[in-house]
Amino acid sequence: MKQVCISQHPLVHHKLTLLRRATTEPKKFRELVRELSQFLLYEATLDLPLQEHSVETPLAPYHGHQIAERIGLVPILRAGLGMVDPILDLIPTAHVWHLGLYRDHATLKPVTYYNKLPPQVDVDLCLVLDPMLATGGSAVAAVTVLKEWGASRIKFLGLIAAPEGVRALHETHPDVPIHLAALDDHLNDRGYIIPGLGDAGDRLFGTG
Repeated sequence: MKQVCISQHPLVHHKLTLLRRATTEPKKFRELVRELSQFLLYEATLDLPLQEHSVETPLAPYHGHQIAERIGLVPILRAGLGMVDPILDLIPTAHVWHLGLYRDHATLKPVTYYNKLPPQVDVDLCLVLDPMLATGGSAVAAVTVLKEWGASRIKFLGLIAAPEGVRALHETHPDVPIHLAALDDHLNDRGYIIPGLGDAGDRLFGTG
């Protein structure tokens, strides 16, 4: 799949191993999610267009560049929240909107309970943030909501995915690039990624 980009950076592999470890406490887990999110953002934004922008250095004028697109972050609640601040550190002008989706454990289907999108699209690129792409239901639903809202350029950023989730998102929205730190083996009968890391939301917020 041309639209699926899996990071090959050595530091990503190293930090992802620490993230998966069952004994990694919430504080360290959050730090690792922060660092991995910034690596993913770097790779996902290599194609951002630039426009010329001049500034004055202490010695002379400098003819440089600035990002030419307005960027919106769309974290899928609640685990996606852990990816927002590290991205805002690098792109502080980004807008942040929240989509609340949870997976019904009986049906494994997404249920929308919160949508805080503004009335009109005011960005050029939407980054959907969710550490785990398991069944793909929440990601598919989030992208569908954004397209119905009017978003034209969307990318998905996630730390770990299952083939089933990648397939579901790619087949439903083949125009949406998927940026991942790792693609794992499969889903178990409860819809968890194997080997994965457990429930990312619980591990982020210490509620497991």
